[in-house]
Amino acid sequence: MSTRERRERSNESDRFLLSLFNAALEKAGKNTKGLAIAAVGGYGRGELSPGSDLDIVILHQGQFSHNDLGEFVNNLLYPLWDSKSVDHSVRTRTETRDAAENDLKVALGLLDIRLVAGDADLVASVQSDSLDAWRKHARNRLPELKKSLEQRHERAGELAYLLEPDVKEARGGLRDINALRAISLSGATKVPLERISWAESKLNDVRETLHQTSGRNKDRLLFQEQDAVARELGYVDADALMSDVAQAARSVDYLLQFIWHQLEQRVKDGFGRFLRKPRTDIVAKNLNVSQKEITINQLTDMQSDPMLGLRAAATAAQLGLPIALESYSLLSASLNEGQGLLPNPWPREAREHLISLIGAGESMVSIFEALDQEEIIFHWIPEWRALRSLPQRNALHRHTVDRHMVETAVYAASLTRKVHRPDLLLFAALFHDIGKGDVEDHSIRGERLIGPLAQRIGFPPEDIEVIKILVKHHLLLSATATRRDLDDPATIQSILAVIPDLTTLELLHALSIADGEATGSAGWSDWKATLVSDLVKRVKRAMSGSNVFAAQPEITPEQLKVAESGVLQVNLEQRENGYSIEIISPDKPGLLSLVAGVINTSRLDVRSARTKTHGSSAVMKWIVTPEPHAPAVTAQNLRNEIEKAFNDASHIEDRLIARAQAYASIPSIPVPDPIVEVFNDGATDATIIEVRSHDRPGLLFRIGAAITQSKVDIRSAIVTTLGAEAIDTLYLREFGGGALAGQRVEEVANKVKAALLK
Repeated sequence: MSTRERRERSNESDRFLLSLFNAALEKAGKNTKGLAIAAVGGYGRGELSPGSDLDIVILHQGQFSHNDLGEFVNNLLYPLWDSKSVDHSVRTRTETRDAAENDLKVALGLLDIRLVAGDADLVASVQSDSLDAWRKHARNRLPELKKSLEQRHERAGELAYLLEPDVKEARGGLRDINALRAISLSGATKVPLERISWAESKLNDVRETLHQTSGRNKDRLLFQEQDAVARELGYVDADALMSDVAQAARSVDYLLQFIWHQLEQRVKDGFGRFLRKPRTDIVAKNLNVSQKEITINQLTDMQSDPMLGLRAAATAAQLGLPIALESYSLLSASLNEGQGLLPNPWPREAREHLISLIGAGESMVSIFEALDQEEIIFHWIPEWRALRSLPQRNALHRHTVDRHMVETAVYAASLTRKVHRPDLLLFAALFHDIGKGDVEDHSIRGERLIGPLAQRIGFPPEDIEVIKILVKHHLLLSATATRRDLDDPATIQSILAVIPDLTTLELLHALSIADGEATGSAGWSDWKATLVSDLVKRVKRAMSGSNVFAAQPEITPEQLKVAESGVLQVNLEQRENGYSIEIISPDKPGLLSLVAGVINTSRLDVRSARTKTHGSSAVMKWIVTPEPHAPAVTAQNLRNEIEKAFNDASHIEDRLIARAQAYASIPSIPVPDPIVEVFNDGATDATIIEVRSHDRPGLLFRIGAAITQSKVDIRSAIVTTLGAEAIDTLYLREFGGGALAGQRVEEVANKVKAALLK
């Protein structure tokens, strides 16, 4: 099948209609002046499939009486009724103009109008009218077009992910290509149609072959017809065919979504023009926001900033904004030239950007899809190529393998508050089905593939072992809960044999939920969720005594010596992407909050922190990264700021409020509410409060201030930022010593919660 064959089929129809037109004219005793046949829609474009209708408009100038016109049309069309399916209308130039104004479908069809027979000037006039009106009224017609597309997508679903898709009507199908062509003709924005020329050809070939093999005018590719279509088009099997169909549809939809975004930005100043230079805001190193798009600084040396692409993707996902097409092109070209490639293993910052991207939830989907479409993701994760648009001919699944894993990550992002290692959950969710696409059991193969990948991403060995367990056993809990007797001790023992601790168990539980939800109602239900939760509770009871908390930091003899001096000391060490800061200070109420405030107002982002009190002194170790264009940091400057805060903390709070207000103008994605948990039996002579929250400016300052207001002592603290998620574990005790008791526990927890929700 080919474009040439479709064109020849159209030409053949043209010749047939011309002969009928001439015969009808002769019978009516008329000439061609003021009378014509014009092709519209797919026929107008010369894209006739075997089962396609002939969409025509019979144009006239009113020279016929009503009866004579009816007779002429009957004489023209009568020979067609038995051999061709014809969709026709009979109109004057004025009537055509009015019909287009009142009916979007008519207006779209007329954009492809072409002369078949008769008065060429009349057809040219209608063609000019249609195009002029479309451009003139684009501001109103394009939103109408978008609404109609959304309604159609709702009915027909997504072509790329349906098991039996409609290649014409579904999202990413041939009608969407026509919509892109219509947008291009409006002049509202430039549409690079050449990007999807292969997709259009592919979908047209599939449609044409479907018509031929089925013998019917139908566009839905049913299971029983996929093998025949695949054979005719030279594919090894139906899976290979459906993979290409999915990829074509994704390319179309990807471009369409970008174009709608561009149009939404232009509508404020009028379609097709900018009245002023767009405002540009710096949001991260070498990244700006302009026209509600993330743009890469054109002067950036990609070779010196290999994490730029990941940073752009993570930032875009966290802000819920797209990356500009030009920036994708810049990044793709750079990577293709071997510039800006990530080292092996990745540095921690790169890994955290990946985790921030995955953890963004719904807004991650479009960014990840763009990275796939621009073939950028393959430079970072070559393993993804084998999974690209890989079909799952399984009624339980509603998506291709790659999209299913992305959707699993979306659901996992909503469960990050329920686990102590959200980074491991998110990573395992995105790659849990990495082993598919082979005859080998995908869980076993997945365990083998995920280890080298996790190592390259930069996870330490102990984390890699957990990830391998999660991938290998991601079906374990659901399979056991639905197929085994939960009252049998052997059932619980079978889980204990492969799951070593509570941390891994809670991760596997969250992954099971995310995988199930992403599979759909056919594979997951409230009943199954309840059974899995019951199984997990029983296993937890059997594991009682396992510790999920981070170990308290130790004080070295050298640190202890300095601490006993009672003098504030700040040591600063330059790291690859930031600083390591050691602070040894006399202990005082609110110390953690004050130091956290100083670090934040110094425009430093906390990646991790460890603090421990010893007698009347405290030892702190902070790992931080500077914000873009942050002023240089010195140990002396930090020391001065901390001393100022000791004397008067009000200016720190004022500066933090100002920073929070500035950040409030930058968009962000919806995130789950913070979780504050209390553990009374997790430590000796202390109460543990654990805060799991989305990271944001001043977070630790707020937590520390709330605890200070409660007149509670922080014995030690462990602060960890994992991607965009922060986990703060604080060991609290009364100033007189001992764990918090009774109402005090609830009082402190409520103050912390209130501070986080401000």
